Amino acid sequence: MALSKIDTEIEQIDQEKYLRQATNYYQALEKPLKYGPVVETLQDLIYALHKEFESNYVNIEMVNHLMLSYKSNPKEWKKYAKFDRYKYTRNLVDAGNGKFNLLILCWGEGHGSAVHDHADSHCFMKMLKGDLRERRYEYPNRPNNNSNNNKQSSEKTHNGHIDDKELVQIGETPIAVNDVAYINDNLGLHRVENPSHSDTSVSLHLYCPPFDTCSVFQDNCKKTTSTVTFWSKYGVRTKLDDQ
Repeated sequence: MALSKIDTEIEQIDQEKYLRQATNYYQALEKPLKYGPVVETLQDLIYALHKEFESNYVNIEMVNHLMLSYKSNPKEWKKYAKFDRYKYTRNLVDAGNGKFNLLILCWGEGHGSAVHDHADSHCFMKMLKGDLRERRYEYPNRPNNNSNNNKQSSEKTHNGHIDDKELVQIGETPIAVNDVAYINDNLGLHRVENPSHSDTSVSLHLYCPPFDTCSVFQDNCKKTTSTVTFWSKYGVRTKLDDQ
């Protein structure tokens, strides 16, 4: 194996480890950094994200800033916005050289996700069109849960693990155009839905590190593994075997 390829693989592993460790403390910015760069176009955002992920030690706060800084322009993202009549769709915009995934999710009237986690990755969600509602839940049976309500609403077994019998909702937040929501598994699970029965919604998501499976939860805390797929890639509908 070529030395350059070995170095690249080591760098990838180190960055992934660093990003996962950052979920232990990162909470999210409420507004763009005062002296951060301004992102004017979707292409500028993609370029800036690639620059940020060139280093092992990704400045996750700067990634957050970039997502906040970009202002939605339908002319730029329209080609990626692919809807399905029956369910929300996940459309890959940029694969981030394997270091992050940037996606556009399209939500038909009343469409929503299941309650799910993010496989110990960071999830940024920016509204491009319409509105979404995020319902957040405690992560059941997860030691060191950072939720403020964790101690009050969960009992611990003799081995120190949380023994949750049903999902505990800890918040509900509307997300308007150009707002950015952030979550990781230490902050909890969430369900996202389009509350409108007359208008569609479109959102831009960044996941780092990228993942191809996540956990889905029922109300009784039963957990199953779900494979993550793409309805389209780079504006082109994917074949079933290619998802």
